[in-house]
Parts: sequence; C-alpha cells; structure tokens
Amino acid sequence: MSIAATMEAKLKEAFAPERLMVINESHLHAGHHHVVGGHHAEFDGKGETHFRIRIVSPKFTGMSRIERHRAVNAALAGEFDAGLHALAIEPSAPGEKTRW
Repeated sequence: MSIAATMEAKLKEAFAPERLMVINESHLHAGHHHVVGGHHAEFDGKGETHFRIRIVSPKFTGMSRIERHRAVNAALAGEFDAGLHALAIEPSAPGEKTRW
C-alpha cells in the first residue's frame, strides 16, 4: 500500500472526516537539498515524501490550530519512519472557512 493510501486510511479512522484530501507534493520539491544518512543530497522529486493534508472533521471542533496539527501528526507518526519528510496540514472543523 502506498504512503498516501496508508495516510488516508489512518486519517479516516482517527477523524471520520467530512472531507479529506491527501495530496502528494513531492514533485514540487525537486532540486531541494535534504539530509540523507547525515549527508546533504539533492532531492529528485520522486516518491512519496512531501504531502499536504486537507481535512474537515467534527473532531477538530473546539481544538486550537496547534492541537489539530498535533493530532494529525500523532495519527501519522509511523509514516515519518516510512519515508515521509514533510507534511503541510490544513485542518478545519465543519462550518469553518477553508481555502479549498
């Protein structure tokens, strides 16, 4: 199973979202430098390393932005060990304005 599919399944289980988008943005980071095994390397933009999560869930109601980010990061903690390098999170509760 891909990292994106695994993240989507975990987010659905943890947050029962009304809306969810797991967007692979790895290609946008081609040419950026990353530290790999203690050495700097240029990233080729391939694979599943950089994602954007857009999620609307009732579970975020009453939570601060920081609490929402922490909750999403906690749900996806294992994915960082599987190669996830960066995660942009756009969490909202139902009825809140979103940019998407």
